[in-house]
Amino acid sequence: MPVPDERWNHNIHYHPVVLGAVPADCRTALDVGCGEGMLARELRAVVPSVTGVDLDAPSLELARAQGGGVEYVQGDVLTHPFAPASFDLIASIAVLHHMDTATALRRMRGLLRPGGVLAVIGLPRTRLPRDLPYEIAGAVAHRWHRRRRGYWEHSAPTVWPPPDTFADVRRTAERELPGVRLRRHALWRYSLVWTKPAA
Repeated sequence: MPVPDERWNHNIHYHPVVLGAVPADCRTALDVGCGEGMLARELRAVVPSVTGVDLDAPSLELARAQGGGVEYVQGDVLTHPFAPASFDLIASIAVLHHMDTATALRRMRGLLRPGGVLAVIGLPRTRLPRDLPYEIAGAVAHRWHRRRRGYWEHSAPTVWPPPDTFADVRRTAERELPGVRLRRHALWRYSLVWTKPAA
């Protein structure tokens, strides 16, 4: 039985950041760690060809049951034989902390076509007391949204705590993706958006 798309959680909250990063004339997109396919189906509404890749077979079964015209692949994005430079958009939500950050960013960079966009929503490890304002803001925002919309807990495997702080991610991303744009968000997330230079 399909799960309604009115589901909400901290990751779903930032889908609009990814959707807003879709480049003009985007023809192909890859959703890394697609889980049950919610973002992949939203991307399919604006991108002709969308592929979702995930290691978790039960999540992919749920994704396929929803339909939506997305191709789902069970595999590891780091090793699956995707053709180099084959995607106009690569999206990833709450997945980067499951992998070595530098290795994952290099791999996704290589799979992007020139002019393509990488859009990541990630989870930083909290560093107190420096991150206390973000912790307070996140708690307030979480409580407000949860009272209005409820909270959907996904079934995919989790990694906690995230290994990298926001400062760690920034250093790595700026080294691997010159010109990357990073932003810290409430609800314990950050966004990373990078456009691959045109050839």
